[in-house]
Amino acid sequence: MLEREEYVEQEYFFRILGERLRENLPMQDLFLQLRQEVLATTKLPMAISFLLSEMKHAGVFAPAMARIKHYFTPFQAYIVREAEEERGRFDMRVAMAVLREEAGYRAREVTRQGIFLYQFEVLCRNRLRYDRGLAAIAEDPIYNEDWKEWILTVRRQVGVIDFADMLYVRSELYLQDAARRGKAIDQPEKPVLFGAREGRIAWANRRKDPLYLFAALQRQLGYPQAPRPPKHDPTPELVPQLARRIERLETRIKLLEDEQKGGFDLTQFYEKHRPPTAEE
Repeated sequence: MLEREEYVEQEYFFRILGERLRENLPMQDLFLQLRQEVLATTKLPMAISFLLSEMKHAGVFAPAMARIKHYFTPFQAYIVREAEEERGRFDMRVAMAVLREEAGYRAREVTRQGIFLYQFEVLCRNRLRYDRGLAAIAEDPIYNEDWKEWILTVRRQVGVIDFADMLYVRSELYLQDAARRGKAIDQPEKPVLFGAREGRIAWANRRKDPLYLFAALQRQLGYPQAPRPPKHDPTPELVPQLARRIERLETRIKLLEDEQKGGFDLTQFYEKHRPPTAEE
């Protein structure tokens, strides 16, 4: 885990990068600008320089992020790699928003429960690959061995077992319910990873869309919310389309007016032949 000031600067870096991408500026120029803007007492300027050198040679920077695991997490590198794929539908601006929110949450009072649910929601909401995504999440240094084992279990069982059930059986509420049924468990087989409140919310959202589970956890427990893909706004395209349609209507109206006046001259639509050249 890095110092708090590193995550604060990462949040600024990803936020400004996402904002300036909308201006269609070259990525290399953005990296050069942000290297000067971020706090020089952190390690982020050196990391940006390393990413910039990789981008100049390969045109992408996700492999460089994966090589400096001591600074960027495997999940961060995975998100950027998905955004850089040519055939993928994951937008780079959405990726920057995802990394910005994650860095901001790490700069505050981060919990393993909150960061995992955020990362898993990012995979669900953006339809990313669970296999590679959960493998990258498991390598995050914030998780201990118990968490890594459970994340890899989710990786194997996702789509087969309801995620709410997997969360519920690893919560304190599961032990409390077993005690009420007269089946007290003194030493559970697997460590408890979630509290009773998470277990209660998971129980209430069994057999439902996982996005409802994430929304309930965010409302009740204040967990971070994954950025949603932006909806396409057709407004900027309407004005050019209307202008072209008005031009076509004006042309048709002029042709109708000429026809009512006694006909129109078709020669104006004839192709004008140029005189032959000496070579022809």
